[in-house]
Amino acid sequence: MTSSYAQEPKLFGKWSYEGITIADISVKDYIQFKGKCAVWLPHTAGRYAAKRFRKAQCPIVERLVNSLMMHGRNSGKKLMAVRIVKHAFDLINIMTKKNPIQVYVDAVMKAGPREDSTRIGSAGVARRQAVDVSPLRRVNVAIHMMTTGARLASFRSLKTIAECLADEIVYASEDKQNSYAIKKKDETERVAKANR
Repeated sequence: MTSSYAQEPKLFGKWSYEGITIADISVKDYIQFKGKCAVWLPHTAGRYAAKRFRKAQCPIVERLVNSLMMHGRNSGKKLMAVRIVKHAFDLINIMTKKNPIQVYVDAVMKAGPREDSTRIGSAGVARRQAVDVSPLRRVNVAIHMMTTGARLASFRSLKTIAECLADEIVYASEDKQNSYAIKKKDETERVAKANR
């Protein structure tokens, strides 16, 4: 069944899901914004943690919202997280003059590490071994790093979390080193390369 709406759904009533492209085919299946995942508000109250891999079906903007609700004092405050994302997307639009959903999708694509290292230990001798990163983990790590970077940047500073999140997403989408996520990704890949 194809879902047909009386009106084309727009995120926060502003941002259209039309014409959003994913250049990287490997993460295409894990960045959801079409069909059922084209939502007006990133608050679907779905049970995405009930089963393994079900979170891949979660709308990509909602995953950002959920990731913002971290650190005990913020846990469960989803409406606050939705408001932060809404402000951040407005700021992204002002900064780049582009559809903020497209900017965010580009950022998720570029901020996930493609190679990581794992510990291989036997009989007390632990060494690192380089491994490829699965597409779902790349998306997970990218979102986590972006929200972590925004949280660190806004802590004890005059900038609001929405401004920091907007900066982080814009820098990550442009692959710039100012972004915490891109810095971490490059560091992870550099360590993995040394341990091949």
